[in-house]
Amino acid sequence: MPRKRKLLAQLSALQSNSSFPQINALENLNTTPGGDCSPKSSKYFVTEKRNSSRLEADFFNQPCVSLAKSFLGQILVRKLPDGRELWGRIVETEAYLGGEDEASHSKGGKQTQRNAAMFMKPGTLYVYQIYGIYFCVNVSSQGEGAAVLLRSLEPLQGLDAMRELRRTSRKAPSKLLKDWQLCNGPSRLCQAFGIDKAFDQRDLTQDADIWMVPGQDLPGEQDVVTTTRIGIGNRGEWAQKPLRFYLRGNKFVSVVDKKTEREMAARGHLPCS
Repeated sequence: MPRKRKLLAQLSALQSNSSFPQINALENLNTTPGGDCSPKSSKYFVTEKRNSSRLEADFFNQPCVSLAKSFLGQILVRKLPDGRELWGRIVETEAYLGGEDEASHSKGGKQTQRNAAMFMKPGTLYVYQIYGIYFCVNVSSQGEGAAVLLRSLEPLQGLDAMRELRRTSRKAPSKLLKDWQLCNGPSRLCQAFGIDKAFDQRDLTQDADIWMVPGQDLPGEQDVVTTTRIGIGNRGEWAQKPLRFYLRGNKFVSVVDKKTEREMAARGHLPCS
């Protein structure tokens, strides 16, 4: 089935499986207070009424690598103060194992005020700042000090709001961002979803402003590329550990590993169409 038709079917399934009172997403997202009725959602997705049960504690309560892979295809939802919702499908993650992981903020089991969320119950957000400007969002997993970095999302709903948030987060004026540029990287993702340090230590299973819902038609092994993490630098063998995971063939991924993809193809691991 062509990808566009497949994604439309997935969103229809989310609508029919709703367990919460439905909301009129078209009214909330396609109309601004000033009366602007410009599209706010990806052309690949239906923007009619939909909702679904959020992912609960038992989903997050799994080992770090397992959780990083399980996030692929799931949907991150962010409710803005004005009631609009932003939806994005998770397409790229990285696992940080804590303890022995030299690239982890909790290496050696060191717990600080900054990284405290990494030691909290699975499903807790760990938000940190880089370069004194940008933010990255992680989710705690099983394992002392272990967490999963959310690297990239495929925007599904609220794209115009994401563009505005990205625009206001950047200093210099720039061209209108394309859909694939909105959330293709951990800091861009946080800008587009309005995630900052105020979200640190929040519980994805309970929070009213941010949560996850189950995706439909989740990827199989042949759809997932396993490769090295980005920007690790001089961390010895840990710089080469295959702890980054992304959806093969998805244009919203931040960095593609062509060599690994060619090796997968040579082994007969063809992505689903």
